[in-house]
Amino acid sequence: MVPSRCRPGRGPRATPGPINNCGLQLVIQTSSITDKSKPFEFRINKEQSSFHNRLLQHDLEKNYSGRQDNTNFGSSSSITLPVLQRTAEEKILNSDRLNLERQKLTVCPVIDGEDHLRLLNFQHNFITRIQNISNLQHLVFLDLYDNQIEEISGLSTLRSLRVLLLGKNRIKKISNLDNLKNLDVLDLHGNQITKIENISHLSELRVLNLARNLLTIVENLNGLDSLTELNLRHNQVSAIKDVDTLPCLQRLFLSFNNISSFEDILCLADSSSLSDITLDGNPIAQETWYKHTVLHHMMQLRQLDMKRITEEERRMASVAARKEEERKRESHRQTLLKEKKRLTICNIAHQWEIQQNRIALVASLNQDKDNEPCQINGSAAYVFPEESRSLDTILSSAVQGLSVLDSHLVEVEGDSLCLYGAGALECLDRNWSVQTAGMIVTVSFMYIEFDEIVQVLTKLKIKFPNSVHLKFKETNLVTLQQFNALAQMHRLEQLTVDPQGNPVVNFTLWKYYVLFRLNHFNLQKINGVKVTENDVVMAERLFGILAYATSSEVPRYRMLSLFGESRRKQFQYLLEGKGKKSGTGSEESSDNSRNGGESSTRATLSYTTKDFHMEKLEEIKERKTFCQTYVENLVKEAADINMKNELLQKLWPQMFIELVRDAVIEIRNKNSYMKLCLQRITDQKQ
Repeated sequence: MVPSRCRPGRGPRATPGPINNCGLQLVIQTSSITDKSKPFEFRINKEQSSFHNRLLQHDLEKNYSGRQDNTNFGSSSSITLPVLQRTAEEKILNSDRLNLERQKLTVCPVIDGEDHLRLLNFQHNFITRIQNISNLQHLVFLDLYDNQIEEISGLSTLRSLRVLLLGKNRIKKISNLDNLKNLDVLDLHGNQITKIENISHLSELRVLNLARNLLTIVENLNGLDSLTELNLRHNQVSAIKDVDTLPCLQRLFLSFNNISSFEDILCLADSSSLSDITLDGNPIAQETWYKHTVLHHMMQLRQLDMKRITEEERRMASVAARKEEERKRESHRQTLLKEKKRLTICNIAHQWEIQQNRIALVASLNQDKDNEPCQINGSAAYVFPEESRSLDTILSSAVQGLSVLDSHLVEVEGDSLCLYGAGALECLDRNWSVQTAGMIVTVSFMYIEFDEIVQVLTKLKIKFPNSVHLKFKETNLVTLQQFNALAQMHRLEQLTVDPQGNPVVNFTLWKYYVLFRLNHFNLQKINGVKVTENDVVMAERLFGILAYATSSEVPRYRMLSLFGESRRKQFQYLLEGKGKKSGTGSEESSDNSRNGGESSTRATLSYTTKDFHMEKLEEIKERKTFCQTYVENLVKEAADINMKNELLQKLWPQMFIELVRDAVIEIRNKNSYMKLCLQRITDQKQ
């Protein structure tokens, strides 16, 4: 084999390189290149290996794994361009194939006179840029695996290219593939690509390898109508889009990414062609429901994580998926109930706020009526009814959007009964089961007027005999006197009064008053704080005289009305003096403690609700009106009688004279008078 040389007269002499075992000689040309007649032998098997089993090697490495190309390139500083030349014999034997792997190439050499090449291999070199191959317009297979290419370029004329292998390079962006519309295999694994783009025109593409890149989202896959295999292993993918639009996709490899929930890959369930998928190495694969959920939503799968799916696994997945769906539905239902509860409580709170603002406004207006108008800059300032009505309208419109919600809420949580809004008190009229009613220990009242609560305390102790803990929040507990109403409970061990909406807790001594007034209950805790013996003693010292003073001022009939029949007899016995021996008072107290009843003196500290008080006032007013009318009628009648009597006294003398005169006239003629009398008697008998 004769080394190639430059023809005489055509420029400076080229430096010949060593000849490899295929008869190839590369010439490093410093000027023009003229000799193009050295052929080169290269064989390749036409069968393609599986893509995910190193498609990037293809059959090039299989047929030439034992061969070493000894091609060398000069290192002279004057080298500008390598030129490839083959002998005529080698061109005839391997006219369409050329292998240049592991040649330490930094640039693509000029391949002149090889326009018929169809397969070209540049694996394992140091090439940084794709160039000098634009004349190879019949090229079908181009392998640039394991180089240092940073940008896809120089391929616009290769319209016949079907396989492009650019794995293990430094490419950061997919670009310049516009003219490669016949591309069948595109390998870009092991690069630095962050986004899938500029490939929607590759309608003939069947295999796409983007493994070991920097992808976070799988998108922009529309238009890849022929894609059957997509490799996305070892990326940072957390969400997948557009995969369901690929009509031919069969194999999808997503191992070792950041997929953490099935919602991230939900579009895969809509793919009818997908048969093989791998998700191992993702956070989702660690979940207990992973396999069952995937198989349930992707019934068409044949393999999952490279393992064939059996019918038993499908059946188990279907059962588990149904259970999971039921669990999710129940969870969703509970979430809806919680949200409805939250909105209802918000609505109740808004209505409560409006009600309190109305009460405050009415009180303010009433107070303004009783006072003189204040002077502002020398003029009187009044609050007109129109202003109050407009404010009321504003407050009502504030919750217009919530008016469709319930205005009250009844909720049983464990051993607690929670009542929100005044309408919730109607639940005490329900037919509660014995088991549920007996289970209730704590009753909470929220956004309810305390006076309305007082009216149902009797029902409460009957319906829930085991209730021993009352809670009040936003109930308008304002005065100490209101605590007197709690004495009618059957039992009470704990009392909780929230400062919100209950101004009474601002009184320093309110707890001591509660302990004193409800002493017969032996309270254990108030607002979560345990009651001590010292607290009870202090309460007795502070308010004991109050009960004594109250009971001494209450009339006897009123005292009797406060007690039951047995207590009434006991009190009557005390009033008669039969029990006024020494020690009687202490005995009474001890009896009350044993019987769980309140003492006589404390019983006089009662509470009358506003409504009841108003009813009493109305009743008193009616009685007063009746009495006034009755007395007025009596006075009028007496006055009439007196007036008639006075008139009679004035007329009587004249009347008497006339009576005497008439009598004398009648008896003047005795016979005529007798006949007249007899005639009158006869007439009366008839």
